[in-house]
Amino acid sequence: MIPKLNFSIALIFLFIINPFSDVFSQEEITKQELKDHIQFLAHDSLKGRFPGTAQNKIVVDYIKSDFIANGITSEFQEFKAKLKVDSSEVKTWNVIGFIEGNDSKLKNEIIVLGAHYDHLGENEGSIFNGADDNASGTAALLEIAEKVKANHGLLKRSILFIAFGAEEQGLLGSSYFVNHPTVSLNDIKLMINMDMVGHLNAENHVYMGGAGTFPGGMQLMDSLGMPNHVKPVVHAGSIAGSDHVSFYKKGISVLGIHTGGHDNYHKPTDVIVNLNLAGEVKVANYIYNALMAIATSTREMKFIAQD
Repeated sequence: MIPKLNFSIALIFLFIINPFSDVFSQEEITKQELKDHIQFLAHDSLKGRFPGTAQNKIVVDYIKSDFIANGITSEFQEFKAKLKVDSSEVKTWNVIGFIEGNDSKLKNEIIVLGAHYDHLGENEGSIFNGADDNASGTAALLEIAEKVKANHGLLKRSILFIAFGAEEQGLLGSSYFVNHPTVSLNDIKLMINMDMVGHLNAENHVYMGGAGTFPGGMQLMDSLGMPNHVKPVVHAGSIAGSDHVSFYKKGISVLGIHTGGHDNYHKPTDVIVNLNLAGEVKVANYIYNALMAIATSTREMKFIAQD
């Protein structure tokens, strides 16, 4: 067993010092890999993943190294984040991964899959680990990216995977990206956002807003529920609360996906033991299949505004 104090150091060694050692993209999203990612991201040693800290840099290095280990092209996007607590500015990053599609025309159309990795840091001696908010979404991002890479030969459209920084400070990472995009915003046909996907309830409800912002979105997201053992609660609009809002404001179709609120939200009790990891496997597969249904098809993608 790895001693607690050395846990993060050991993982950093595995993912940064030697990221290419016999690591291959796997075709299955597993409970164990989700657990491993969340245990790392929500570990006490990372002190709540607050922007501008040394721990924040450890996290972005971890994410980029995982992309690279799975053969996914990756880069940092550095930006300044203005903190709510004192209005100071700190350096932080978005972490971007890219898999190009195979169709000579449709590869120029891009689907974004995103999740924010930051959380609230420490306060009055308590660490806000943010296991659900949003280590769960970041873990799902990494696992889905790995599965997409394993099946990249099926892709027609291209996919950008983005781990956003400083969401808790006011959607700053996603706002910076849409104002300083690494690709043309006109080429982004859909942004799927995952924020708090680790608390699937007994009814297997997966909640989402924005399904009416692209043609057939309501029907698609509903139809994928039964095959993936979840019950989608699908809204055409209801676009609020997380990084997909930044894209919607630019006239880009979005899906904001989550598993609902809970009593541990923004509290030190948001820790891994309170998550439903088996449930997150279902949610991640549901999102993967939605992503692939769009990225492997020739279906029309256009923006439809919602109230």
